[in-house]
Amino acid sequence: MAKKASDHFKTYHNPGGPDITTVARRVIAQNGLYFKDIDGSGTVSTVNDWRLPAKERAAAYVQQMTVDERIGQLFISDWRMGPKYPSARIPGHVACPDESGVLDEAEVHQKTIFGEQNLPGTTTLIKDWFARHTIVRENARPEDMTDYLNQLQAVAEECDRFVPVSVASNSRNENGEIVFGMNDAGGVFPTWPGTLGIAAAIRGSGMEVADQWADATRRSWNACNLRKGYMYMADCMTDPRWQRTYGTFGEDPDLICEIMEHIIPRIQGSENGVTPDGVAVTTKHFPGGGPRENGFDPHYAAGQWNVYATPGSLQKYHMPGFKAAVAKHTSSIMPYYSKPSAEKSAVQQDCEGKDIRFDPYGFAYNRVFVHDILRGQMGFEGYLNSDTGIVHNMCWGVEMLDIPERIGFAVNNAGIDVISGLFDNEAGREAYDRAANGYYDTHTLPEGITPDMVTLNDEVLNRAVARTLTEMFELGMFENTYRDAKKAEEVCATPADWDNAARAHRESVVLLKNDGTLPLTAGRTAGKKVYAEAFHKNPDQGTAATKALREMLGEVELTDDYTQADIAVLFVNPSSGEYFNATAGYLELDICEGKTVHNVDETGCPVEATHEETTLSGVGRIAEIAAAVHGRGGKVVANINFPLAWEVGNVERCADALTAGFDTYPAAVLDVVFGRFHPVGKLPITLPRGDEVLAVNSKGVCISPNDVPGYDKDKYMPDSLKDENGKAYAYRDAAGNYYELDFGLSF
Repeated sequence: MAKKASDHFKTYHNPGGPDITTVARRVIAQNGLYFKDIDGSGTVSTVNDWRLPAKERAAAYVQQMTVDERIGQLFISDWRMGPKYPSARIPGHVACPDESGVLDEAEVHQKTIFGEQNLPGTTTLIKDWFARHTIVRENARPEDMTDYLNQLQAVAEECDRFVPVSVASNSRNENGEIVFGMNDAGGVFPTWPGTLGIAAAIRGSGMEVADQWADATRRSWNACNLRKGYMYMADCMTDPRWQRTYGTFGEDPDLICEIMEHIIPRIQGSENGVTPDGVAVTTKHFPGGGPRENGFDPHYAAGQWNVYATPGSLQKYHMPGFKAAVAKHTSSIMPYYSKPSAEKSAVQQDCEGKDIRFDPYGFAYNRVFVHDILRGQMGFEGYLNSDTGIVHNMCWGVEMLDIPERIGFAVNNAGIDVISGLFDNEAGREAYDRAANGYYDTHTLPEGITPDMVTLNDEVLNRAVARTLTEMFELGMFENTYRDAKKAEEVCATPADWDNAARAHRESVVLLKNDGTLPLTAGRTAGKKVYAEAFHKNPDQGTAATKALREMLGEVELTDDYTQADIAVLFVNPSSGEYFNATAGYLELDICEGKTVHNVDETGCPVEATHEETTLSGVGRIAEIAAAVHGRGGKVVANINFPLAWEVGNVERCADALTAGFDTYPAAVLDVVFGRFHPVGKLPITLPRGDEVLAVNSKGVCISPNDVPGYDKDKYMPDSLKDENGKAYAYRDAAGNYYELDFGLSF
């Protein structure tokens, strides 16, 4: 296409009805109304008639589609923007532009942790493969993102049957380190603190924080034509060593439910589901990723189990957030990779109080959980979108099946509607053909699995595709397919949204400790020398952050020599583990450098062999700086960033005043430190006392149960660890305060 779709789509206005936008599709005028010729029939058919219910239109449309067209809509995977956008360039890949440069038409061999695949150019993917679900991860400007998404729709309009391209993204309205698969983007749309920070702000200031954040998310995404969000996590954090802690709203099921009840309708556009003004929400990761076996992440084999060691924990802590999401008509739900452990779990009950059968299949394959409980008992009516890689490298519980069988087992037996990871069209077709070609006359399956469970047929294809088409019809994507790129830039720059986000950053700061040092008002800093340093796991990041921190402290007298300082301001940003790689031992939560810890074996149990862990480079300097400053009668102010529930002793013991941030802007922390904003934030998680409350015995059992949130762990802790107040788990500081859920001081 020589011109960008953003520059030449046409708009037809329907009085009392939807606008019709099109580049190449025929528009039918009838009785003063306009209809897009979606199915190519040239008539106001059931499919083309926007006055009819979305479900009716979707059910009619799947009947017109070929087998391969329907199979193409079963899969979703990452896709790349065109070479016009430098952020989209793949290392070693030479992009081939369409004439506008917006799309990438090159073939590419893609190999990731989720699998590998030879991929075509964008036009071939849309027209020949009939792919209609992709994931965008680039952190593009709003105008560029809109141009790109518009161009995808223009290509889709050229097909005989028009189905829009539903492009999903991980959340984009929170601050955090940009890491593939975690925070893919940030700082372009109005940017709140991390979700833990949003929870901290809500606990201190109320649900208006969530309302403003959700409203801004809906407006910014919709303006850019980004209509599908892999957000947000209803998981309750119960094992603090889970890497995904950063993306949760903490450990309080009640707060998680309340947040879901507020944000889902505001993002989707109504109390009853998605609307043309909204963005479809995918709530994750059913039935909750919190009960990790000693924190192991299910991207690798050691983390493939959810352990429910405590009777009733599934219903008490882990299910409520998803029930709330279903009640608010979340459009889609993403099951987690992991599978339930019958061997290590106590008996758990379903929503009707009956004992649950723990089949040893990952949740995307687990009919008991996703079909019987989620759909049957909880009443979920949307569609199920698997997590990325379930039919390849994260196929926990179904390793004995081949890829076509895994696809069939997920879609047919469990009821998954979209499989994330690769565009496995050929394997999907094989799963369909095997139902009728006699394949299982000569091939056997594992005991308990029959051919009808691992093959595809027209009924299950129609069911899956109709569900995703229904969402697109409800979103108005068939009619109003395009967005104005210039307007998108303006919407995303709305001053009120950025102001609300900035206030939420300040509200997210939790004051953990203060001996009267804070606030550092002008009177308290007058004539005093201030030393400032930022600490990271990566020393180069620490150097850069220190420079930025000192530039923010222009109103005080700075010194580069902490031995001459009266006040030290220290920003501590630890980091532990790698998201997609197993650690040699358990995820380290101590703020430490070169700490010797035990390895674990392939079963997740500790062994004699050891290795060293570092979560913060130069951590020993904190004590050195504190000793020098205290020796002069000075004060130490420290801030710790919490993507995880750190063991804070190595910092707290050195600090006279201590604050907590959750991917909170440093400037917002400084507003609290210097008294420009009085702290209101409250802890959304409980901070563990130390290694002793996370100890794992030789059988792999943790002394504090993996499936119980921090505020309730003391119920299950040995008396030998409890203090005079009956508390064992939470960290207790020098002032006697416990750093537990909902704790936070004020001036």
